[in-house]
Amino acid sequence: MSKKKTNRNIAAGATQIESRRKKMENVATFGLTLIALALVGPFATSLWGAHPMYDPDSFSWSTAYKWVYAVGALIFTAARLVNVSDPGESMRVRRLRRMEFWAGMAFCIGAFFWFYNTQKLSGMAYIGQMSVLRDTVMFSLVGAMLQVISFAMVTWRIKKERGQQKEDNGKKD
Repeated sequence: MSKKKTNRNIAAGATQIESRRKKMENVATFGLTLIALALVGPFATSLWGAHPMYDPDSFSWSTAYKWVYAVGALIFTAARLVNVSDPGESMRVRRLRRMEFWAGMAFCIGAFFWFYNTQKLSGMAYIGQMSVLRDTVMFSLVGAMLQVISFAMVTWRIKKERGQQKEDNGKKD
């Protein structure tokens, strides 16, 4: 195979990976949106406390929100499971992309604790919503922190590697 055809195949593979990366980023963003809506929902519901359906002391309010959170966590984690790394990317960038998966796992653990605490604390009198959501909020913050740090570091590392490649190409000429 000629060198020209090989370069075309690599370029076609790169555009497929870029396309897959954009799709998975959109899916992950949708999952994060669901997570955010599910976390804001119980607090917004407690503000409407006048209606018996929105009674903050009742655990019926959390049923829909915990399912939305769990679906968002699964969607986000599934999007992060898909390999979107170029074969030419450095090992450091691949590891940083793997860190985004662990953010999804933190969200899944938060979903588990929402279900667990709702079941465990539902029979107790005078239990507020924060005692049910305590662990979920904590793991959501951990997942968000991992996501923000990994996103920033992946972006910074890719820019740095591209700058080094441009310098190396300039020195060869």
